[in-house]
Amino acid sequence: MKLKNILMTGFMLCCMSQTSQAQDKDLRKQYTDCLDKSNGVTSEMLDCIGIETKYQDERLNKAYKALMPQLSEARKKELQETQRLWIKYREANSHFYADPDGGTIATITSNDTFLNMTAERASELEELAKY
Repeated sequence: MKLKNILMTGFMLCCMSQTSQAQDKDLRKQYTDCLDKSNGVTSEMLDCIGIETKYQDERLNKAYKALMPQLSEARKKELQETQRLWIKYREANSHFYADPDGGTIATITSNDTFLNMTAERASELEELAKY
């Protein structure tokens, strides 16, 4: 049983490392440092993800608010509707990863998916605001 837990933790760290590397441009160094310090402890990893998610959500809201004044009334309505749909998709997609039979890795993957989608959307809105 202990070997299974060790293998699962190793797999989990590998997945998280790959995901974090793929998103380094969007996620802060403090986040990757926090994950490194967690030593694969689920509760600590979830704390790291939670802290970064809060930061990325604030970044997303700031980007959204910066973009809105640049748009015509019709485009503002389109962005509002798009954002509402995106939020529903992010929730549904993250929830899908929270497989009830997936154990702790499913919880981490679900939270990590939510985080990465938030960071990607923040970057997308920041780019839109540049144009």
